[in-house]
Amino acid sequence: QLQLVESGGGLVHPGGSLRLSCATSKFTLDYYAIGWFRQAPGKEREGVSCINSDDGSTYYADSVKGRFTISRDFAKNTVYLQMNSLRPEDTALYYCAATNKYRYCSGDMYEYDDWGQGTQVTVSS
Repeated sequence: QLQLVESGGGLVHPGGSLRLSCATSKFTLDYYAIGWFRQAPGKEREGVSCINSDDGSTYYADSVKGRFTISRDFAKNTVYLQMNSLRPEDTALYYCAATNKYRYCSGDMYEYDDWGQGTQVTVSS
């Protein structure tokens, strides 16, 4: 079981920004792609973004392209999700997860075996 701990969620007004953090281990960051997912009440879990371990290439869901940015800090063993121009429809429980199943990560939740506990993001006026 890999260790993945999310933080940084909160309440923000529409148009605002938040930065989520996913703290993990050096081993995980070196050998696993890290993905961000979200799940709103009554909806399926949705892949938001992911970053590959070897070359740092990234994936974004269409709904967040141009607004969200995924990055990683090897010194802190942390992956970040910078969320700008937030909308009420971005409200959800956000999870980070790890996978090393394929060469490139995706937003398919079934590729990921290890998950964090989640952090709540609420966008409301």
